[in-house]
Parts: sequence; structure tokens; C-alpha cells
Amino acid sequence: MAKKIDGKAVAEEVHEQVKREVDRLERKGITPGLAVVIVGDDPASRTYVNNKKKACEKVGIYSEEYALPASTTQEELLALIAKLNQKSDIDGILVQSPLPKGLDEKAVVAAINPQKDVDAFHAENVGRIMIGEFHFLPCTPAGVIELLHHENIPINGKNCVVIGRSNIVGKPMAMLLLHENGTVTICHSKTQNLKEICSQADILVAAVGKAKFVTADMVKDGAVVIDVGMNRDENGKLCGDVDFDAVEPKVSYITPVPGGVGPMTIAMLLKNTITAAKQQAGIQE
Repeated sequence: MAKKIDGKAVAEEVHEQVKREVDRLERKGITPGLAVVIVGDDPASRTYVNNKKKACEKVGIYSEEYALPASTTQEELLALIAKLNQKSDIDGILVQSPLPKGLDEKAVVAAINPQKDVDAFHAENVGRIMIGEFHFLPCTPAGVIELLHHENIPINGKNCVVIGRSNIVGKPMAMLLLHENGTVTICHSKTQNLKEICSQADILVAAVGKAKFVTADMVKDGAVVIDVGMNRDENGKLCGDVDFDAVEPKVSYITPVPGGVGPMTIAMLLKNTITAAKQQAGIQE
């Protein structure tokens, strides 16, 4: 029977670390600040933003929310980002995606000052991740690495398979595993022999966005399975990309959904905000 990796408990530890950092910065007269921009009324986005706000309050990070109507124009959104780039009390800027139709997400990301890009989506930060000289890491992949470290799961020399090639999870996830000396394969919708490739993985990261996509016959005995998916099953119940009940008996470690990778995403956002605050205050550590 696999050990369930408790993302809530690990996220709680990260929150405690962040709180200590915030207290330390406060003693130097620095209050880390995060601005969250949400456009339109997508219910999932609203939930995420509320959770981010609560997490900031909990650890002592100053936060501002900018809730804009779905009718907001590209010019208005870019003007707000330009204003936030200049605000000295804001260290991190996060624009909640997806944006309503008609808004250019790429242009919005490009407009954020890379030093305040706590999502690490700006091309400059993506490039830094490629060469291994980064300030920030995208929150979900960083959260996955944190979970692996917490459980003392070795990555060095391991066969790592990532299913999914999104810019937000799949690609950066592969780079982070590579930086830790994993041998990495990225699979996607055009991959042939997917089952065969996955069944050779020591560490399998599923980030494909399809409910219960990873079945027991795709997983090697004793593998570590990290489920990044957040879907609804046929009964409307929250589930991941992995068929948990079928896969769990075969593997050594597995993340549940909910309660696995999800809580880590916000925890790593808080960590990135602290990094941004230190960077902008010229604190070298």
C-alpha cells in the first residue's frame, strides 16, 4: 500500500517558514506585498483568489485584490499592470488565468515586471529556469519538488516521466527534474507507446487534465506517482488525472486529489513573494 503524500501538512510547514521570514523582514521595516488581479467572474478563479488572500493574511503578507469586470479592455488591464509595476509596496503581481475571451494573456504576462512575476511565467523567468539561474519557479512544479524533497524521495538518476507539456506545469516540471539529475521524458497527446513509457517511470507526474487518465497498467510497481490534475469524475466528485483506487496498491508513494499538490501551489506562491520582496529590497541571501 502506497504512502499518501499529505500536501496539506507539507504546505502548512511552508506557511510556517514563510511566516518566520515575514517576521524577519518586518523587523527590517519591510512588509512583503502581493497584488492579485482577477478579470471576470469565473467561479474556480474566484475560489483560487480567495484562498490566496486567506493564505497571505495567515502569514502576514500584505495583499491587494483588483477585481475587474469581464468587459475590461486590454488597454485597461495593461494600464493597471503598469501602475502595479511602479508601486513600491507591491513585490509580486499575479494575474489570475484564464482571462476572458478577447484579452491577450501573453501580452499581459509580458507586461509584468519580471522581478514581480511571482508566477514565473514571464519569458525572462522561463529562460532563467532553462539555464538553472532562476529567482522564482512556477508554483505548481515547485510544489511537486518540495513534496519529493519532504519525503526524501531521490530524483538523482531516476527515470522521470511527465505527462503533459503545458507552459505552466509540464515543461517547467521537466526542467526542474532535469536540474536535479533526473532522466526525463515528456509525454503528450501525440506520444506513441504512452503506456510503455509510463510503466518504466520511477517518478511519474500526471499533468494532463483528464480524469483518471493514468490507470494501473501504466504504472510500474513501487513507482512514485504525483497527480497534478484537478478534474470532476462522472459523479461530479473532485478527482485527479490518476485512477487513485486502482493505482494506489501498486506504488510506493502517491498524492491524493484533493489534498496533494493543490495546497502546495499557494504555499510556493507565498515563498515566491518573499523572494521578490528580498530581491527588491536588495537583500542578498
